[in-house]
Amino acid sequence: MPTDSFFQPLAQAGASTAATIAVTLNGQPLQVPVGSSVAAALLAAGVNRFRNSPVSGEGRAPYCMMGVCFECLLEINGVPNRQGCLVPLEAGMAIRTQDGMRDLLAEAKDPAMALAQAMEAPHGV
Repeated sequence: MPTDSFFQPLAQAGASTAATIAVTLNGQPLQVPVGSSVAAALLAAGVNRFRNSPVSGEGRAPYCMMGVCFECLLEINGVPNRQGCLVPLEAGMAIRTQDGMRDLLAEAKDPAMALAQAMEAPHGV
């Protein structure tokens, strides 16, 4: 399945240049637009591979942008299995792509990590 983005940014009225902040993606510096989720910012910066499929090994990218499909899983600030579409972007974030599926065993071994993720998630997720 191609990972070209279905999502296109809307032009903001009166905005000549969008403000950006610095994050790292797989250890490389990246300037991304401010004021969105991690997934939306990465898509806007041209990133089209967030993880690899555990079945085929092909690249995967966000599909629903609302926390349902889990195609946007990333490691964010050392915490794996974060849904990039649900995490607000912050300057200095260390973001890494993931291989394969969500690692539920890692979450089960570290209940504190699972609790921290649950506390950061929007209500109803």
